[in-house]
Amino acid sequence: MKAVVMAGGEGSRLRPMTSDLPKPLLPVADRPIMEHVLRLLKRHRLDDTVVTVQFLASLIREQFGDGSALGMRLSYATEPYALGTAGSVKNAAGLLGEEPFVVISGDALTDIDLTDLIAFHRAKGALVTVCLTRVPEPVEFGITVLDAGGRVERFLEKPTWGQVFSDTVNTGIYVMEPEVLDYVAAGESVDWSSDVFPRLLEEGRAVYGYVAEGYWEDVGTHASYLRAQADVLGGRVGVERAGVELSPTVRVDKTARIHPTAQLTGPVYVGAHAQIGAGARIGEHTVVGAHAVVDQGAQLRRVVVHPHAYLGPGAVLRGCVIGRNSSLRRDVRIEEGSVLGAGCVVEEDAHVAADVLVYPGKTIEAGTTVNDSLVWESRATKSLFGPRGVRGALNSQVTPDLAVRLASAFATTLPRGGQVTVARDHGVAAQVLLPAMISALRAAGLGVRDLGHVPLPLARRHTAEDSHGAIVVTTTPGSEESVDILFLDAHGIDLSPTAQRGLERVFSRREYRRVLSGEMGRLQAAPTSIEEYADELTARLGTLEGPGRRLKVVVDAACGSTALTLPAVLGRLSIEALTVNNALVPASSTETPAERRAALHTLGHFVATSGADFGVRFDPTGERLSLVDEQGHIIADDRVLLLLVRLLTAEAGGGRTAVPVTVSRAVEQTALAHGGQVRWVATAPGDLNRAAAGGGFILAADGDGAFVLPQFSIYADGVAAFVKIAALLSADHTTLSELIAPLPAVHVRQRDLPTAWRIKGQVMRTVVEAASGRQIDTTDGVRVLEDDGRWALVLPDAAAPITRLWAEGPDPAAADALLDEWSAAVRGSAAA
Repeated sequence: MKAVVMAGGEGSRLRPMTSDLPKPLLPVADRPIMEHVLRLLKRHRLDDTVVTVQFLASLIREQFGDGSALGMRLSYATEPYALGTAGSVKNAAGLLGEEPFVVISGDALTDIDLTDLIAFHRAKGALVTVCLTRVPEPVEFGITVLDAGGRVERFLEKPTWGQVFSDTVNTGIYVMEPEVLDYVAAGESVDWSSDVFPRLLEEGRAVYGYVAEGYWEDVGTHASYLRAQADVLGGRVGVERAGVELSPTVRVDKTARIHPTAQLTGPVYVGAHAQIGAGARIGEHTVVGAHAVVDQGAQLRRVVVHPHAYLGPGAVLRGCVIGRNSSLRRDVRIEEGSVLGAGCVVEEDAHVAADVLVYPGKTIEAGTTVNDSLVWESRATKSLFGPRGVRGALNSQVTPDLAVRLASAFATTLPRGGQVTVARDHGVAAQVLLPAMISALRAAGLGVRDLGHVPLPLARRHTAEDSHGAIVVTTTPGSEESVDILFLDAHGIDLSPTAQRGLERVFSRREYRRVLSGEMGRLQAAPTSIEEYADELTARLGTLEGPGRRLKVVVDAACGSTALTLPAVLGRLSIEALTVNNALVPASSTETPAERRAALHTLGHFVATSGADFGVRFDPTGERLSLVDEQGHIIADDRVLLLLVRLLTAEAGGGRTAVPVTVSRAVEQTALAHGGQVRWVATAPGDLNRAAAGGGFILAADGDGAFVLPQFSIYADGVAAFVKIAALLSADHTTLSELIAPLPAVHVRQRDLPTAWRIKGQVMRTVVEAASGRQIDTTDGVRVLEDDGRWALVLPDAAAPITRLWAEGPDPAAADALLDEWSAAVRGSAAA
């Protein structure tokens, strides 16, 4: 008699283990489930076997070949697409001949007596004999009812509890006469239990049930996968176990290497060529697969480690599965019920919470706590916040579910009954996410004032009026598939690092506030007053009326948020304005650097051909601007900054300017030349705004096109900066190109170096030591100031395992040489 092993299923319930591996190849006690099945068939003299394959069929063929390694003869029938349990056997009919055959699943663990099953089938003269077993919870399986003689009276697939009339379920093991295949249509998806067997019963054919006494486990869930391991290790399944017995409950392959100080508490199995390091503790119901390494001091209990995985020193794992070729670094913790797919990397001190699924190939950064499954994201990071709030690809890294939990965490940090302002840009992502976040805020007892679509500077201003904070959702600059979620404090400024950490703590612990239904927050639609904004802006910065020249300007709104405010502002200014791209286009909610540069070249052509005095282009959120001169030449952002510093300090007869430590020292030289001063501030989001709010400043700028004019507002506002620049140029009869020409050249270079979280402190200590004898500034990172005006800044990134370096010199080569010097210092420290 031949056997058919059905090995074509995907095993979707066992993902991520089966994302790139067929379920029959999942190891149980370091052997594929299907190998246990084949060994069972061989013990019952069913060594001529047909294997039906479909999902990742080549992997199964490669694993078992022609079966000779097991003393069997294997042939394969490939399904062109999923044909169902009966259709797959019909597809193999040409390999079965005209004799009865056994059908068995290749992904269930069992020791059922197949010889007795076959004898029962022959004794009854059955067309089909269904192998049955009794289970305590039959709702996940097909129920079968037999008469007193063992004949099947009724089948019911996947019943509800109200339909449960027996605890006898179908194991998916059958003995069949070849004529049963006449009931299965070729090339169609057909199932035994739902299609073929009911028809056989209707026709009164001889379908019998054999109630088996042996072990059977479907291995259909992560919990049952771990349970199957424990059952094999504990000897509750009659399978052939590999390795030699060191004690009644500890089995080890003879090629494994176990340190004398390691502790193994059975039942345990250690596979071929596996290594267990000094002081490691391998607890009960643990399998360490072939070629896997458990380094010194690691602790495992009820863990399944697939082949070729590495577990670093001090790792602590409980009740989890580690996929093949995965690498867990020092002091990693993995909790109960979590499953890591193949090829994952978990860096130092990371923590994977209970019941988290990490799909193949993911990276979890050092020090990160992961509470939610990683499916679409490529990596989990230590910090939620980046340089611009929370950022990620829509519907993969940033999902509506994540947005809701972020809003819930933010609400929990604010007073109950408080008010939050929300706003967005005109991108699709913001339209999708913000309504979900509004619901979460209200559920936490906060009132919500929805501004709708407004430029970011206006959202900040309205937040500062009467809100405890704000959430603004915008498309990521340069990536239309990505979204930024900005969290603002009561002053409309990005959350400080301390406030960010507080939000992250609530988020990671899931300690969200909930209120009673009567305490839910109210939603107020509150459109902003563009007219009030334009009135205040021109009242504070001027309308350009007076003795100065009347400017002609080409204004490019970039189809972004400034299209909402520009008409009102331009209507109040005494200039001739030619506007382009002054309409809201959702597809233009962001732009890449290349697209922006191309648009600026186009703007320059418009300026030059129209005889305009200059051109201005805003970013989609309305915070930044770029300029082109009257000749159509693009002016670099750092030179626009120098121009504003020069003009504003000259106008004010001095004054203070705030800039981050990454900006050229030429800013300081320019300010000093006109009686001004510079205050260097940190690069964290919001630090410029907080400096500007301190009083006494005429300008704050980041060097990348964002300008804060405290005379009007403490927020970066591209339109306000444009109005001020136009007013300054109107009062000066010099062309823009002539004003730019005498400004000093700027040569600032930047470089990023990978740096593990755990050595960042060591790197910075090394940098300080290397700078001994030279002037240093520790406003943000370590800035080393040379006597000749050169400088280098070494700054550990707050959100990524990298160190950022900046350097400035009299020319690009000198700046690069300085970068090379400090890059070597950083690399040398990392290698030490």
